[in-house]
Amino acid sequence: MKAELSVSEARRIALTAQGFNSLSREGTVSSHQIRKTIDHLGLLQIDSVNVLARAHYVPLFSRLGAYNAALFDSIIAKKPRSYFEYWGHEASLLPVGFHPLLRWRMAAAYEGRGIWRQLEAYAGEKRPAADAILERIRLEGPLAASDIAGSKAQKGMWVWSDAKHALEWLFWSGMITATHRRSSFERVYDLPERVLPLSILNTPTPDSVEARRLLLARAARALGIATAEDLRDYFRITSPDAQLPMQHLIEEGTVIPVRVQGWKQQGYLYKHAVAGRKIEGSALLSPFDPLIWNRSRTERLFNFHYRLEIYTPMDKRQHGYYVLPFLMDGSLVARVDLKADRRNNLLVVQQTHHESSAPGDTLERLKEELRFTAKWLGLSGVVFPDRS
Repeated sequence: MKAELSVSEARRIALTAQGFNSLSREGTVSSHQIRKTIDHLGLLQIDSVNVLARAHYVPLFSRLGAYNAALFDSIIAKKPRSYFEYWGHEASLLPVGFHPLLRWRMAAAYEGRGIWRQLEAYAGEKRPAADAILERIRLEGPLAASDIAGSKAQKGMWVWSDAKHALEWLFWSGMITATHRRSSFERVYDLPERVLPLSILNTPTPDSVEARRLLLARAARALGIATAEDLRDYFRITSPDAQLPMQHLIEEGTVIPVRVQGWKQQGYLYKHAVAGRKIEGSALLSPFDPLIWNRSRTERLFNFHYRLEIYTPMDKRQHGYYVLPFLMDGSLVARVDLKADRRNNLLVVQQTHHESSAPGDTLERLKEELRFTAKWLGLSGVVFPDRS
């Protein structure tokens, strides 16, 4: 094993680990392929923004092609459940086998640790209010925040009612789980024993160090090559909580310390990681794709500075509101600000920007990918405004 890797080698390893080796996205996508991809990535991040498509749908399209989103939904909802929603890398869909590995996070939340400040009170002085809602769910069945009388919040995406705060604390602490999300994307909650397989709930809870070791190992497998910060970030594990598990991974040989040229941080190579022979093909990437969700890692691997500008004032945005990087033959060569205009059944290209290193055929291949994306979304065509 080489003790030093070039950035080019590290990039090929990362792309291969993430499912972009010899990218082929033609033909019918099976349920087996969908499951295999989710299970390898370890999670799909969820986000409420629906300018193009919900965030958890796009990474599968980027890797597999025009799969049937209804098939994906049926896989997620099928009983006994194979996947559940919880805090992985932010709100995420995860294989149910991760439930025991995340109980240390649930236990911390139960004690009011590691959660948003506005939820901490429900582990203490506001606990009776949370217990009352838990009892309602126990007696009445699944409930959303809007189902609870007096729970209407003031206007604003992040202005929550007291009931919503209580539900989020119960969810974070593992006392309730999500059954599904409504068409409005509102989460509906129920007791874990009425949603998740009993075989999973009855699985012994591992020691917290062991649980974090297994999570970091899964992150190493999904990333291929990474810094310690990259590995921690995948499942949002803090530096103090990761130190001992990382030592164990190094000692047992799950990750191998290597130097990557140009990286200031120590690199770690997953023991089974390989650099694919062919890094070919094109794909648009969601801002929440695990290949690029860590922006500093994206810069180290691709020399591509990328920031999501949704919350940036319009007059200060550089590239647009909902910008997807364009991956072509192993490089990030462009970015495009997209919107699904569902009223007019069109995919609207608001802006495009090419990198200075983009090959001459970038525009034609980007147009081809945009047409492919529109077809997958059920849109009739693509519109390029003049300013694009």
